Amino acid sequence: MPAKVVYLSLGSNLGDREKFLNDALELLAQHQIQVIARSSVYETEPQDVANQPWFLNMVVACETRYFPLQLLTVLQRIERDLGRVRGGSAVRRGPRSIDLDILLFGNAILEMAQLTIPHPRMLERRFVLEPLLEIAPDLKFPLTNKPLRNYLAAASGQKLHKRSS
Repeated sequence: MPAKVVYLSLGSNLGDREKFLNDALELLAQHQIQVIARSSVYETEPQDVANQPWFLNMVVACETRYFPLQLLTVLQRIERDLGRVRGGSAVRRGPRSIDLDILLFGNAILEMAQLTIPHPRMLERRFVLEPLLEIAPDLKFPLTNKPLRNYLAAASGQKLHKRSS
């Protein structure tokens, strides 16, 4: 399979947040997922569970030869390697060392129990749209073929600020 361009969201709100983001980027490279563009890092107000530390978020464009479910498996392995706990005592959408989400996988549209592409909540999340548009300003949403920038105003309520480039 030829390499596909995928867009991933990275987030962390526990421990050394910046280190978790950098470690995740290194582990992506070790799994033959080549980062070809990266956004600035944004400090972001928690959205779904309010009583938790603020997040550091960023978006990266990558090239991969993995199929979508293979990529999901690799991302979940990286999360586990970096201390992410799922299930059990973990609060859904609560504090986490690292969160890696597939936002877009080429122009693929996929709906399965374990994976939906495009990410089902990406249009509601300023912490996704703003950094994504920073690295891919002309990107279109595969389900509507409309520019992603058209969706940013609707997601503008969340507080975030750019930390670094």
